[in-house]
Amino acid sequence: MIGLAAARVRLGERDVLHDIAFTAEAGQLVVLCGPNGAGKTTLLRALAGLLKGGGTPDPRRVAYLPQGARCAWGMTVAEVAALGRIPHGDAARAPVERALDACGLDGLRNTRVDRISGGQARRAMLARVLATEPEVLLLDEPIADLDPRAAHEIMALLRRLARQGRCLVVVLHALDLALRYADRVVVLLGGRIVADAAPDAVLEAAATAFGLPWGVDPSPRLLPPAP
Repeated sequence: MIGLAAARVRLGERDVLHDIAFTAEAGQLVVLCGPNGAGKTTLLRALAGLLKGGGTPDPRRVAYLPQGARCAWGMTVAEVAALGRIPHGDAARAPVERALDACGLDGLRNTRVDRISGGQARRAMLARVLATEPEVLLLDEPIADLDPRAAHEIMALLRRLARQGRCLVVVLHALDLALRYADRVVVLLGGRIVADAAPDAVLEAAATAFGLPWGVDPSPRLLPPAP
């Protein structure tokens, strides 16, 4: 389990989170959604203990994947994944091998990460997180840059990890994937939680937060009406 109690986060002169109370339990895949600037990344960073007002989680227990994470060095995919063992202070190979396999990267293990596609590099960074074997995974847009098939594969992997007893909190913009894979969807708007429920119960709130129309059709139209 991980959470915050009435967290208020101020960055510069602006309050980014306003008295947020949030918890996620083991066995859950929780998706944070909302428009840009809603406070999703800030909430995730607070949970990771990176901001004043957040906790100080054990890095062996809680792993964080930031938005747009990249490796700037000429390391192989396997070497990047092995960085996930740093919090444990060991060079255990089995967790790294499992992470590479889970992310579909076994065939790229010896390829430099700066010579593969953006989507493949994104999966290498996710493998680094998985190699830590954390109880809690905090993932900021882990399927950015992935094609539709890879995005579904990664979301299915994350759901399996939740079913195995891990706790996952994931920032996601794709409402269709949240509806299919999440146990809960938390909608943020203006630094506040405006909805927190099962995916099909928050669709109207999510559509409103994104400024999308909502009608008798039980799902939001993902494009604005034609002018």
